Amino acid sequence: MNLLYIDPGTGSMLFTLFIGVATAVVFGARSLFLKFKILFAKDKTLELSKNKIPFVIFSDHKRYWNVFKSIVDEFENRKIPVTFYTASKDDPALSEQYEYAKCTFIGEGNAAIAKMNFLNAKICIATTPGLNVLQWKRSKETDFYVHIPHSIDDVPATYKMFGVDHFDSFLATGTHQEKVIRELEKIRNQSPKEVKIVGCNYLDQMLKRKEIEQKEKNTTEKKYLLLAPTWGQNGLLSKYETKLIDALLKTKFDIIIRPHPQSLTAEKDLIDKLQNKYKDNNRIQWNFDNDNFNVLSNAEILISDFSGVVYDYSLIFDKPVFYANATFNTSQYDADWLEEEVWSLRTLPKIGYQIKEEDFDNLDTIFDNALNDDKLKTGRNNVKEEAWHNIGNSTKLIVDYLIEKEKTL
Repeated sequence: MNLLYIDPGTGSMLFTLFIGVATAVVFGARSLFLKFKILFAKDKTLELSKNKIPFVIFSDHKRYWNVFKSIVDEFENRKIPVTFYTASKDDPALSEQYEYAKCTFIGEGNAAIAKMNFLNAKICIATTPGLNVLQWKRSKETDFYVHIPHSIDDVPATYKMFGVDHFDSFLATGTHQEKVIRELEKIRNQSPKEVKIVGCNYLDQMLKRKEIEQKEKNTTEKKYLLLAPTWGQNGLLSKYETKLIDALLKTKFDIIIRPHPQSLTAEKDLIDKLQNKYKDNNRIQWNFDNDNFNVLSNAEILISDFSGVVYDYSLIFDKPVFYANATFNTSQYDADWLEEEVWSLRTLPKIGYQIKEEDFDNLDTIFDNALNDDKLKTGRNNVKEEAWHNIGNSTKLIVDYLIEKEKTL
């Protein structure tokens, strides 16, 4: 009797694929319903454009305006029309006064996705992964899709599976992202997409702000310890809840807690629980600002986990980071297809110190040691060289690429 053997790794991958296919079927039915809804909607904001729009930027949340603002500004400065669609009715883009850029709120959630599924454009630029995987489908009327990451970590490895597979182009911040894309394409036997290494435009803008504000900064301004975790099961708030916060309260620092925006919906009960527990503690503040620059600038210490904010803070303000629970369950992510450990986990020890639960009673000493560690400064410079190319010039390179690409379509 012959037995079919499937090794555990392959079995896990097949199971994940099965779940993905089943989920796609469910959301496919929902997408079909939304298509009928948009076709028969009387709301003028959902009507389709009859003329092909040269450049469309799609933002699924206002927090990504820091990624797109410099790009929209560059189109405006060149007097080239560009359309910006947002799924946030309070997106900062909507208050901008542009002559050549048109910023429009197209509805929240599924209403926005339904609009995008019928987009009539030459080029669509987005930082939203998962095109043609679940609800968001490639429009037959749109010629070319470009993905721009909102972090310098090793996306798409840290995206849910097939996050950028159906984009035509990827604007990488550094060589490490291109490497991941090429490895995934080889494993999946896919045709190579265009990858253009342009750098990180939002980090360029943060660096400019830092240089300007350093001249005006009040050196007597109080410094804080910033706790800025990612969301979900890999996040330190989910793992430690009150344990880490209680330990931080024993240090010499006051605390600002800045949850990941997704936490406010995906784990609202946890955030409500923590806010309620510490509501009378005047050493704790909660920060939900759309723009994170000021809170990062005023932080003497940053503690995070698997969040991309560690690179924003470390590379812009040239300080070490502290990370807790630096683990990553890859089972639902593109990283699960790769043999090598994800770049972020390999990189964190080069720019910061890991904090374990057994260290919670000795945090002040750990903080002081890291702030005076020259090896971490060398590590920050090495990471910057690998992951943040074309410093100060990325926005120009992005818009140059888009304009030249549009001419070929």
